[in-house]
Amino acid sequence: MQPTRNNPPLQGASRGDALSFARVSVMLFSASFASAGVSASAQVADPASQTATALPDTIKQREQELEATRAQQRSAAELQQKLKAEIAAIGQDRSKLNAQLIDIAAQVRTVETRIDDAEARLRPLDTREKQIRSSLDSRRAEVVEVLAALQRAGRRTPPALLVRPEDALQSLRTAILLGAVVPELRARAESLAKDLAELVALRKAIGSERDRLSADRDKLRDDQTRLAALVDERQRKQSEAEKDLETEGARALVLSKQVDSLQGLIGKMEQDLKSAAKAAAAASQQGTPGMADGKPNVGGLKNPARLSPAVAFASAKGLLALPVNGVKIREFGGSDGAGGAEKGISLATRAGAQVTTPCDGWVVYAGPFRSYGQLLILNAGGGYHVLIAGMGRISVNIGQFVLTGEPVATMGTTSQVASILAANASQPVLYIEFRKDGTPIDPGPWWAANEGEKVRG
Repeated sequence: MQPTRNNPPLQGASRGDALSFARVSVMLFSASFASAGVSASAQVADPASQTATALPDTIKQREQELEATRAQQRSAAELQQKLKAEIAAIGQDRSKLNAQLIDIAAQVRTVETRIDDAEARLRPLDTREKQIRSSLDSRRAEVVEVLAALQRAGRRTPPALLVRPEDALQSLRTAILLGAVVPELRARAESLAKDLAELVALRKAIGSERDRLSADRDKLRDDQTRLAALVDERQRKQSEAEKDLETEGARALVLSKQVDSLQGLIGKMEQDLKSAAKAAAAASQQGTPGMADGKPNVGGLKNPARLSPAVAFASAKGLLALPVNGVKIREFGGSDGAGGAEKGISLATRAGAQVTTPCDGWVVYAGPFRSYGQLLILNAGGGYHVLIAGMGRISVNIGQFVLTGEPVATMGTTSQVASILAANASQPVLYIEFRKDGTPIDPGPWWAANEGEKVRG
Protein backbone atom coordinates (compact mmCIF):
# COMPACT_ATOMS: atom_id res chain seq x y z
CA MET A 1 0.00 0.00 0.00
CA GLN A 2 1.37 3.38 -0.94
CA PRO A 3 1.83 5.80 1.94
CA THR A 4 -0.38 8.87 2.03
CA ARG A 5 0.21 12.27 3.58
CA ASN A 6 -2.28 11.46 6.34
CA ASN A 7 -0.81 8.03 7.03
CA PRO A 8 3.04 8.21 6.84
CA PRO A 9 5.14 5.06 6.67
CA LEU A 10 6.32 3.63 10.00
CA GLN A 11 9.99 2.80 9.91
CA GLY A 12 11.86 0.24 12.05
CA ALA A 13 8.74 -1.80 12.95
CA SER A 14 6.09 -3.96 11.37
CA ARG A 15 2.67 -2.63 10.52
CA GLY A 16 1.25 -4.89 13.24
CA ASP A 17 3.45 -3.18 15.84
CA ALA A 18 2.39 0.21 14.55
CA LEU A 19 -1.27 -0.68 14.73
CA SER A 20 -0.83 -2.08 18.24
CA PHE A 21 0.92 1.08 19.38
CA ALA A 22 -1.79 3.19 17.76
CA ARG A 23 -4.51 1.29 19.58
CA VAL A 24 -2.66 1.41 22.91
CA SER A 25 -1.97 5.12 22.49
CA VAL A 26 -5.58 5.91 21.58
CA MET A 27 -6.78 4.06 24.67
CA LEU A 28 -4.10 5.75 26.74
CA PHE A 29 -4.86 9.31 25.70
CA SER A 30 -8.61 8.75 26.03
CA ALA A 31 -8.19 7.29 29.51
CA SER A 32 -5.60 9.82 30.67
CA PHE A 33 -7.55 12.90 29.79
CA ALA A 34 -10.85 11.48 30.96
CA SER A 35 -9.33 10.87 34.40
CA ALA A 36 -7.71 14.32 34.48
CA GLY A 37 -11.00 16.00 33.63
CA VAL A 38 -9.98 16.84 30.02
CA SER A 39 -12.09 14.93 27.45
CA ALA A 40 -10.99 14.87 23.86
CA SER A 41 -14.58 14.65 22.62
CA ALA A 42 -18.00 14.94 24.22
CA GLN A 43 -19.97 11.71 24.64
CA VAL A 44 -23.69 12.16 25.16
CA ALA A 45 -25.32 9.52 27.37
CA ASP A 46 -28.96 8.68 27.68
CA PRO A 47 -30.40 10.93 30.48
CA ALA A 48 -32.73 8.19 31.67
CA SER A 49 -29.84 5.76 31.93
CA GLN A 50 -27.77 8.32 33.84
CA THR A 51 -30.62 8.91 36.30
CA ALA A 52 -31.13 5.18 36.84
CA THR A 53 -27.42 4.74 37.51
CA ALA A 54 -27.09 7.78 39.76
CA LEU A 55 -30.10 6.96 41.99
CA PRO A 56 -28.60 3.88 43.74
CA ASP A 57 -25.32 5.73 44.18
CA THR A 58 -27.13 8.68 45.78
CA ILE A 59 -29.03 6.40 48.14
CA LYS A 60 -25.81 4.60 49.09
CA GLN A 61 -24.07 7.92 49.74
CA ARG A 62 -26.93 9.11 51.97
CA GLU A 63 -26.83 5.84 53.90
CA GLN A 64 -23.08 6.22 54.43
CA GLU A 65 -23.53 9.82 55.63
CA LEU A 66 -26.31 8.73 58.00
CA GLU A 67 -24.17 5.94 59.43
CA ALA A 68 -21.24 8.35 59.88
CA THR A 69 -23.54 10.75 61.77
CA ARG A 70 -24.78 7.94 64.00
CA ALA A 71 -21.20 6.88 64.70
CA GLN A 72 -20.35 10.45 65.71
CA GLN A 73 -23.36 10.57 68.02
CA ARG A 74 -22.35 7.28 69.64
CA SER A 75 -18.79 8.55 70.05
CA ALA A 76 -20.03 11.80 71.61
CA ALA A 77 -22.28 9.93 74.05
CA GLU A 78 -19.42 7.64 75.04
CA LEU A 79 -17.14 10.64 75.55
CA GLN A 80 -19.73 12.36 77.77
CA GLN A 81 -20.02 9.26 79.95
CA LYS A 82 -16.25 9.05 80.20
CA LEU A 83 -16.02 12.73 81.14
CA LYS A 84 -18.61 12.31 83.88
CA ALA A 85 -16.59 9.44 85.31
CA GLU A 86 -13.35 11.46 85.14
CA ILE A 87 -14.92 14.46 86.88
CA ALA A 88 -16.48 12.25 89.52
CA ALA A 89 -13.05 10.68 90.16
CA ILE A 90 -11.51 14.12 90.62
CA GLY A 91 -14.03 14.95 93.33
CA GLN A 92 -12.90 17.89 95.45
CA ASP A 93 -9.22 17.52 94.57
CA ARG A 94 -8.40 20.98 93.20
CA SER A 95 -4.86 20.04 92.22
CA LYS A 96 -6.03 17.15 90.01
CA LEU A 97 -8.58 19.37 88.30
CA ASN A 98 -5.98 22.08 87.67
CA ALA A 99 -3.48 19.56 86.34
CA GLN A 100 -6.02 18.13 83.89
CA LEU A 101 -7.11 21.60 82.77
CA ILE A 102 -3.55 22.65 81.99
CA ASP A 103 -2.72 19.35 80.30
CA ILE A 104 -5.81 19.31 78.05
CA ALA A 105 -5.41 23.01 77.22
CA ALA A 106 -1.82 22.30 76.12
CA GLN A 107 -3.04 19.39 73.97
CA VAL A 108 -5.66 21.63 72.34
CA ARG A 109 -3.06 24.23 71.44
CA THR A 110 -0.70 21.55 70.10
CA VAL A 111 -3.42 20.18 67.82
CA GLU A 112 -4.31 23.72 66.73
CA THR A 113 -0.68 24.18 65.69
CA ARG A 114 -0.70 20.90 63.73
CA ILE A 115 -3.88 21.94 61.94
CA ASP A 116 -2.39 25.32 61.02
CA ASP A 117 0.74 23.60 59.70
CA ALA A 118 -1.28 21.08 57.66
CA GLU A 119 -3.42 23.80 56.12
CA ALA A 120 -0.27 25.75 55.23
CA ARG A 121 1.19 22.67 53.51
CA LEU A 122 -2.04 22.01 51.59
CA ARG A 123 -2.34 25.48 50.07
CA PRO A 124 0.63 25.19 47.64
CA LEU A 125 -0.29 21.57 46.83
CA ASP A 126 -3.86 22.55 45.90
CA THR A 127 -2.54 25.46 43.84
CA ARG A 128 -0.13 23.25 41.91
CA GLU A 129 -2.84 20.66 41.24
CA LYS A 130 -5.06 23.38 39.76
CA GLN A 131 -2.17 24.55 37.58
CA ILE A 132 -1.58 21.05 36.19
CA ARG A 133 -5.28 20.50 35.54
CA SER A 134 -5.45 23.87 33.78
CA SER A 135 -2.42 22.95 31.66
CA LEU A 136 -4.01 19.66 30.61
CA ASP A 137 -7.27 21.41 29.80
CA SER A 138 -5.50 24.03 27.67
CA ARG A 139 -4.05 21.22 25.52
CA ARG A 140 -7.46 19.85 24.59
CA ALA A 141 -7.05 20.76 20.92
CA GLU A 142 -3.64 19.07 20.78
CA VAL A 143 -5.08 15.88 22.27
CA VAL A 144 -7.91 15.86 19.71
CA GLU A 145 -5.32 16.21 16.94
CA VAL A 146 -3.19 13.34 18.28
CA LEU A 147 -6.23 11.10 18.79
CA ALA A 148 -7.38 11.76 15.25
CA ALA A 149 -3.97 10.80 13.87
CA LEU A 150 -3.89 7.61 15.94
CA GLN A 151 -7.41 6.69 14.85
CA ARG A 152 -6.41 6.95 11.22
CA ALA A 153 -3.32 4.85 11.91
CA GLY A 154 -5.26 2.21 13.78
CA ARG A 155 -8.36 2.32 11.49
CA ARG A 156 -10.65 1.91 14.49
CA THR A 157 -12.44 4.09 17.03
CA PRO A 158 -10.67 4.24 20.41
CA PRO A 159 -12.54 2.40 23.17
CA ALA A 160 -13.99 4.64 25.86
CA LEU A 161 -12.09 3.85 29.05
CA LEU A 162 -11.98 5.60 32.40
CA VAL A 163 -8.96 4.65 34.45
CA ARG A 164 -7.05 6.09 37.39
CA PRO A 165 -4.19 8.54 36.72
CA GLU A 166 -1.83 5.85 38.04
CA ASP A 167 -3.02 3.45 35.31
CA ALA A 168 -2.75 6.14 32.66
CA LEU A 169 0.77 6.97 33.83
CA GLN A 170 1.85 3.33 33.57
CA SER A 171 0.39 3.12 30.07
CA LEU A 172 2.18 6.30 29.10
CA ARG A 173 5.49 4.88 30.23
CA THR A 174 4.81 1.82 28.06
CA ALA A 175 3.95 4.11 25.15
CA ILE A 176 7.23 5.96 25.60
CA LEU A 177 9.13 2.68 25.21
CA LEU A 178 7.20 2.09 22.01
CA GLY A 179 7.85 5.67 20.93
CA ALA A 180 10.41 4.57 18.37
CA VAL A 181 7.47 3.25 16.32
CA VAL A 182 5.93 6.69 16.05
CA PRO A 183 8.74 9.16 16.87
CA GLU A 184 6.60 12.26 16.39
CA LEU A 185 4.41 11.24 19.39
CA ARG A 186 7.27 10.58 21.77
CA ALA A 187 7.75 14.19 22.95
CA ARG A 188 4.03 14.61 23.53
CA ALA A 189 3.87 11.34 25.46
CA GLU A 190 6.83 12.35 27.63
CA SER A 191 5.27 15.75 28.40
CA LEU A 192 1.95 14.16 29.34
CA ALA A 193 3.72 11.50 31.42
CA LYS A 194 5.54 14.19 33.36
CA ASP A 195 2.31 16.07 34.10
CA LEU A 196 0.46 12.90 35.06
CA ALA A 197 3.31 11.72 37.29
CA GLU A 198 3.24 15.02 39.15
CA LEU A 199 -0.56 14.92 39.34
CA VAL A 200 -0.47 11.40 40.82
CA ALA A 201 2.16 12.43 43.38
CA LEU A 202 0.19 15.56 44.28
CA ARG A 203 -3.01 13.58 44.75
CA LYS A 204 -1.25 11.17 47.08
CA ALA A 205 0.33 14.02 49.07
CA ILE A 206 -2.95 15.92 49.27
CA GLY A 207 -4.80 12.77 50.33
CA SER A 208 -2.30 12.06 53.10
CA GLU A 209 -2.41 15.65 54.34
CA ARG A 210 -6.21 15.69 54.34
CA ASP A 211 -6.33 12.40 56.25
CA ARG A 212 -4.01 13.81 58.92
CA LEU A 213 -5.98 17.05 58.98
CA SER A 214 -9.25 15.19 59.45
CA ALA A 215 -7.80 13.09 62.29
CA ASP A 216 -6.45 16.22 64.00
CA ARG A 217 -9.81 17.98 63.68
CA ASP A 218 -11.55 15.00 65.25
CA LYS A 219 -9.06 15.02 68.11
CA LEU A 220 -9.44 18.78 68.54
CA ARG A 221 -13.20 18.42 68.78
CA ASP A 222 -12.90 15.71 71.44
CA ASP A 223 -10.27 17.65 73.40
CA GLN A 224 -12.38 20.81 73.29
CA THR A 225 -15.37 18.86 74.60
CA ARG A 226 -13.28 17.44 77.44
CA LEU A 227 -11.82 20.87 78.21
CA ALA A 228 -15.25 22.51 78.27
CA ALA A 229 -16.48 19.94 80.79
CA LEU A 230 -13.45 20.50 83.04
CA VAL A 231 -13.81 24.30 82.80
CA ASP A 232 -17.49 24.04 83.76
CA GLU A 233 -16.55 21.90 86.75
CA ARG A 234 -13.85 24.39 87.79
CA GLN A 235 -16.27 27.30 87.61
CA ARG A 236 -18.99 25.36 89.43
CA LYS A 237 -16.63 24.77 92.33
CA GLN A 238 -15.54 28.40 92.18
CA SER A 239 -19.19 29.46 92.40
CA GLU A 240 -19.74 27.22 95.40
CA ALA A 241 -16.78 28.81 97.16
CA GLU A 242 -17.81 32.38 96.21
CA LYS A 243 -21.57 32.61 96.67
CA ASP A 244 -21.80 36.23 95.50
CA LEU A 245 -19.97 35.84 92.18
CA GLU A 246 -23.00 36.81 90.11
CA THR A 247 -23.54 39.96 92.15
CA GLU A 248 -19.86 40.82 91.96
CA GLY A 249 -19.88 40.37 88.18
CA ALA A 250 -22.82 42.71 87.76
CA ARG A 251 -21.18 45.30 90.01
CA ALA A 252 -17.94 45.06 88.02
CA LEU A 253 -19.82 45.97 84.82
CA VAL A 254 -21.37 48.99 86.52
CA LEU A 255 -18.00 50.17 87.82
CA SER A 256 -16.34 49.64 84.41
CA LYS A 257 -18.70 52.21 82.87
CA GLN A 258 -17.51 54.84 85.32
CA VAL A 259 -13.92 54.92 83.97
CA ASP A 260 -12.41 55.68 80.58
CA SER A 261 -8.91 54.18 80.77
CA LEU A 262 -7.40 50.80 81.50
CA GLN A 263 -5.44 52.19 84.43
CA GLY A 264 -8.62 53.71 85.80
CA LEU A 265 -10.36 50.36 85.42
CA ILE A 266 -7.62 48.51 87.30
CA GLY A 267 -7.70 51.04 90.15
CA LYS A 268 -11.50 51.02 90.33
CA MET A 269 -11.69 47.24 90.45
CA GLU A 270 -8.98 46.77 93.07
CA GLN A 271 -10.37 49.50 95.31
CA ASP A 272 -14.15 49.23 94.98
CA LEU A 273 -14.85 45.60 94.14
CA LYS A 274 -14.56 43.18 97.02
CA SER A 275 -13.32 40.14 95.05
CA ALA A 276 -10.80 42.18 93.02
CA ALA A 277 -9.60 43.98 96.16
CA LYS A 278 -9.11 40.62 97.84
CA ALA A 279 -7.09 39.41 94.84
CA ALA A 280 -4.96 42.58 94.84
CA ALA A 281 -4.31 42.23 98.57
CA ALA A 282 -3.21 38.62 98.09
CA ALA A 283 -0.89 39.71 95.28
CA SER A 284 0.77 42.35 97.44
CA GLN A 285 1.09 40.12 100.53
CA GLN A 286 2.33 36.88 99.01
CA GLY A 287 5.91 38.12 98.77
CA THR A 288 8.58 37.28 96.23
CA PRO A 289 8.88 33.59 95.30
CA GLY A 290 12.21 32.00 96.14
CA MET A 291 15.13 31.79 93.73
CA ALA A 292 17.47 28.87 93.11
CA ASP A 293 21.08 29.90 92.41
CA GLY A 294 19.88 33.34 91.37
CA LYS A 295 17.42 31.84 88.86
CA PRO A 296 13.63 31.52 89.11
CA ASN A 297 12.50 28.25 90.64
CA VAL A 298 10.41 26.93 87.72
CA GLY A 299 9.98 23.66 89.58
CA GLY A 300 7.27 25.36 91.62
CA LEU A 301 5.12 25.49 88.48
CA LYS A 302 4.70 21.73 88.74
CA ASN A 303 2.55 22.17 91.85
CA PRO A 304 -1.05 22.44 90.56
CA ALA A 305 -2.35 23.12 94.08
CA ARG A 306 -0.48 26.42 94.51
CA LEU A 307 -2.42 29.53 95.50
CA SER A 308 0.24 32.14 94.69
CA PRO A 309 2.74 32.65 91.83
CA ALA A 310 5.53 30.08 91.72
CA VAL A 311 7.81 32.48 89.84
CA ALA A 312 8.07 36.23 90.40
CA PHE A 313 6.87 37.98 87.26
CA ALA A 314 9.97 40.19 87.12
CA SER A 315 12.15 37.03 87.10
CA ALA A 316 10.18 35.27 84.35
CA LYS A 317 11.80 37.04 81.41
CA GLY A 318 12.38 34.68 78.50
CA LEU A 319 10.09 32.03 79.99
CA LEU A 320 6.49 32.92 79.13
CA ALA A 321 4.43 31.39 76.33
CA LEU A 322 2.13 33.53 74.22
CA PRO A 323 -1.49 33.15 75.39
CA VAL A 324 -2.74 31.89 72.01
CA ASN A 325 -1.47 30.37 68.78
CA GLY A 326 -1.30 33.05 66.14
CA VAL A 327 0.67 35.41 63.93
CA LYS A 328 1.95 38.68 65.35
CA ILE A 329 0.49 41.58 63.36
CA ARG A 330 1.34 44.51 65.66
CA GLU A 331 4.39 45.13 67.83
CA PHE A 332 4.86 47.15 71.01
CA GLY A 333 5.89 50.70 70.13
CA GLY A 334 4.74 50.46 66.52
CA SER A 335 2.21 52.80 64.95
CA ASP A 336 -1.35 52.28 66.14
CA GLY A 337 -2.73 53.80 62.95
CA ALA A 338 -4.09 56.83 64.79
CA GLY A 339 -0.94 58.85 65.31
CA GLY A 340 0.06 57.06 68.50
CA ALA A 341 2.22 54.09 69.48
CA GLU A 342 1.08 50.56 70.31
CA LYS A 343 1.10 49.80 74.04
CA GLY A 344 0.99 46.05 73.54
CA ILE A 345 1.11 43.36 70.84
CA SER A 346 -1.63 41.85 68.66
CA LEU A 347 -1.88 38.27 67.39
CA ALA A 348 -4.14 37.13 64.55
CA THR A 349 -5.63 33.75 65.52
CA ARG A 350 -7.91 30.96 64.38
CA ALA A 351 -11.62 31.29 65.10
CA GLY A 352 -12.38 29.58 68.40
CA ALA A 353 -8.69 29.29 69.36
CA GLN A 354 -7.88 28.41 72.97
CA VAL A 355 -6.52 31.22 75.17
CA THR A 356 -4.38 30.30 78.19
CA THR A 357 -2.68 32.37 80.87
CA PRO A 358 0.97 33.24 80.21
CA CYS A 359 1.66 33.47 83.96
CA ASP A 360 0.22 32.87 87.42
CA GLY A 361 -2.02 35.63 88.67
CA TRP A 362 -5.28 36.84 90.21
CA VAL A 363 -8.20 37.90 88.04
CA VAL A 364 -9.10 41.52 88.84
CA TYR A 365 -11.40 42.05 85.85
CA ALA A 366 -13.23 39.77 83.40
CA GLY A 367 -15.82 41.21 81.08
CA PRO A 368 -16.50 43.73 78.31
CA PHE A 369 -14.78 47.11 78.43
CA ARG A 370 -15.08 50.04 76.03
CA SER A 371 -13.43 49.40 72.65
CA TYR A 372 -11.50 46.33 73.87
CA GLY A 373 -14.34 43.83 73.62
CA GLN A 374 -13.97 41.07 76.20
CA LEU A 375 -11.12 42.02 78.56
CA LEU A 376 -9.24 39.96 81.14
CA ILE A 377 -6.87 41.61 83.64
CA LEU A 378 -4.51 39.57 85.83
CA ASN A 379 -2.58 40.91 88.82
CA ALA A 380 0.72 39.01 88.53
CA GLY A 381 2.17 40.48 91.75
CA GLY A 382 5.05 42.90 92.24
CA GLY A 383 3.11 45.77 90.65
CA TYR A 384 2.68 43.90 87.33
CA HIS A 385 -0.60 43.47 85.47
CA VAL A 386 -1.28 41.43 82.34
CA LEU A 387 -4.16 42.58 80.11
CA ILE A 388 -5.63 40.28 77.45
CA ALA A 389 -8.44 41.52 75.17
CA GLY A 390 -10.40 40.52 72.09
CA MET A 391 -11.68 37.08 73.14
CA GLY A 392 -15.12 35.79 72.26
CA ARG A 393 -15.79 34.30 75.71
CA ILE A 394 -14.03 34.44 79.10
CA SER A 395 -14.32 31.40 81.39
CA VAL A 396 -12.92 32.70 84.71
CA ASN A 397 -14.30 34.98 87.40
CA ILE A 398 -13.02 38.06 89.19
CA GLY A 399 -11.00 37.14 92.28
CA GLN A 400 -9.99 33.74 90.92
CA PHE A 401 -6.32 32.66 91.04
CA VAL A 402 -5.23 31.09 87.76
CA LEU A 403 -2.12 29.09 86.92
CA THR A 404 0.33 29.36 84.05
CA GLY A 405 -1.10 27.57 81.01
CA GLU A 406 -4.62 27.36 82.44
CA PRO A 407 -7.48 27.87 79.93
CA VAL A 408 -9.22 31.20 80.57
CA ALA A 409 -10.99 32.12 77.32
CA THR A 410 -11.69 31.25 73.70
CA MET A 411 -11.51 33.44 70.63
CA GLY A 412 -14.61 34.39 68.67
CA THR A 413 -15.01 34.37 64.89
CA THR A 414 -14.15 38.03 64.24
CA SER A 415 -12.02 40.75 65.81
CA GLN A 416 -13.55 42.40 68.88
CA VAL A 417 -10.99 45.18 69.44
CA ALA A 418 -12.05 48.47 67.80
CA SER A 419 -8.55 49.51 66.71
CA ILE A 420 -8.09 46.16 64.96
CA LEU A 421 -11.52 46.35 63.33
CA ALA A 422 -10.54 49.73 61.93
CA ALA A 423 -7.57 48.04 60.25
CA ASN A 424 -9.98 45.64 58.43
CA ALA A 425 -8.68 42.49 60.11
CA SER A 426 -10.45 39.48 58.60
CA GLN A 427 -9.91 37.10 61.54
CA PRO A 428 -9.98 37.16 65.36
CA VAL A 429 -7.18 39.16 66.98
CA LEU A 430 -5.90 38.90 70.56
CA TYR A 431 -4.40 42.00 72.17
CA ILE A 432 -1.85 41.58 75.01
CA GLU A 433 -0.47 44.34 77.21
CA PHE A 434 1.92 44.24 80.20
CA ARG A 435 1.90 47.03 82.80
CA LYS A 436 4.25 47.86 85.66
CA ASP A 437 2.83 50.22 88.30
CA GLY A 438 0.25 51.40 85.78
CA THR A 439 2.64 52.07 82.89
CA PRO A 440 2.62 49.92 79.72
CA ILE A 441 5.94 48.11 79.20
CA ASP A 442 7.45 46.13 76.33
CA PRO A 443 6.39 42.49 76.78
CA GLY A 444 9.06 41.27 74.34
CA PRO A 445 11.70 40.30 76.95
CA TRP A 446 9.22 37.99 78.72
CA TRP A 447 8.35 35.74 75.76
CA ALA A 448 10.23 32.47 75.36
CA ALA A 449 12.43 32.27 72.25
CA ASN A 450 11.34 28.71 71.44
CA GLU A 451 8.96 25.98 72.59
CA GLY A 452 11.48 24.23 74.81
CA GLU A 453 12.01 27.34 76.95
CA LYS A 454 8.34 28.01 77.73
CA VAL A 455 7.28 27.45 81.31
CA ARG A 456 4.45 24.99 81.84
CA GLY A 457 2.13 24.51 84.75
